[in-house]
Amino acid sequence: MNQYSLTDDQVDIQLATRELARTKVAAGARERDRSKQYPDDMLQLLIAQDALGLPFQPELGGSGEGMLTCCLVIEELTRVCYNTSYLLVMTWQPFYAISHAGTEEQKERFLPPLIRGEIKFSTANTEPEAGSDMAALKTRARPAPGGYRISGSKVFASNAAVADYFVTFAKTDPSAGGRGITAFIVDAKADGVTVDAPEDKIGGRAIPSCAVTFDDVFVPEENRLGAEGQGFVTAATCFTKVRPLVGARAIGLAQGALDNAVAYAKSRSAFGRPIAEFQGLQWMLADMQIQIEAARQLLYKSAASLDSGVSTREAAPLIGAAKTFATDMAMKVTVDALQVFGGYGCTTDYPMERFMREAKGLQIVEGTNQIQRNIIARELLR
Repeated sequence: MNQYSLTDDQVDIQLATRELARTKVAAGARERDRSKQYPDDMLQLLIAQDALGLPFQPELGGSGEGMLTCCLVIEELTRVCYNTSYLLVMTWQPFYAISHAGTEEQKERFLPPLIRGEIKFSTANTEPEAGSDMAALKTRARPAPGGYRISGSKVFASNAAVADYFVTFAKTDPSAGGRGITAFIVDAKADGVTVDAPEDKIGGRAIPSCAVTFDDVFVPEENRLGAEGQGFVTAATCFTKVRPLVGARAIGLAQGALDNAVAYAKSRSAFGRPIAEFQGLQWMLADMQIQIEAARQLLYKSAASLDSGVSTREAAPLIGAAKTFATDMAMKVTVDALQVFGGYGCTTDYPMERFMREAKGLQIVEGTNQIQRNIIARELLR
């Protein structure tokens, strides 16, 4: 898809979310980061706004919106509070997995309560020795009467401490490498599931990420997500589908950092005049705006390509480019925006150090930027 434009409805959603973020979300952002407490009040706010259901099909009670609209909402929320937008990501990630691989029965069983906020999911994929190299995962799923027995360890499972279910991946045929991986939905209350204390992260601190152990956990046949051996395809499709949301979070962080830097530059005086009048600083601000807008257009195009019907496999290089460019941009812009504040930027009295911490994680999650470059290069050389 070579062209896209925002519809009137998308602009309305964008502006409404911006106002919601400004009036209802921004004030508590610092405390959410500081306390590391799960922001249930923000979840209830998003439920009341019908935000959780944006990408869900109308027959499930959702709005049926595409990826571009979802990116607009994520960007506006992250502009003031990374943790609040994270709540949507943790709702939409399992939605995409179940929508892709789930049976009709699984969709009816899990998706309506997910959209209503009645259940929460975590995706438990990464292992201590298998992150980007998913084919190397060691978690096993062995056949058992009526289902499977799963044993293994996962790390950095976002939302794990509050999750009712896990979407996880295990090898049903260890000799088949990536083709031996199968996806499952695991009840968090099942015997043998252990969730460790949340990691002390540099960003997204209010959404708990934990190590999870499955010790001979029974999973019934009806909770297998897709056919045996299709787990790698499910993961690749789901993560590619979610990846534009990572880019949207990056753009939101960078825009929020620039918003704060501009306001501070106008109010801070040095040598008898506002520092915003110094050309060196003006050029810094201009460069930030240039980079943000370039990343925004690339991201929107990648999201619009999915909405136009391009397969995730075809869209993967463009999505990878958008994610990589946006997250690298966010890291640079947040560092430069902090510089505008001088020493004050290094204190928690201002949000700059928080924006910078949160930006770093986005270069790693949902496929590191190095892995994205591999995907792009492989397509170039194919």
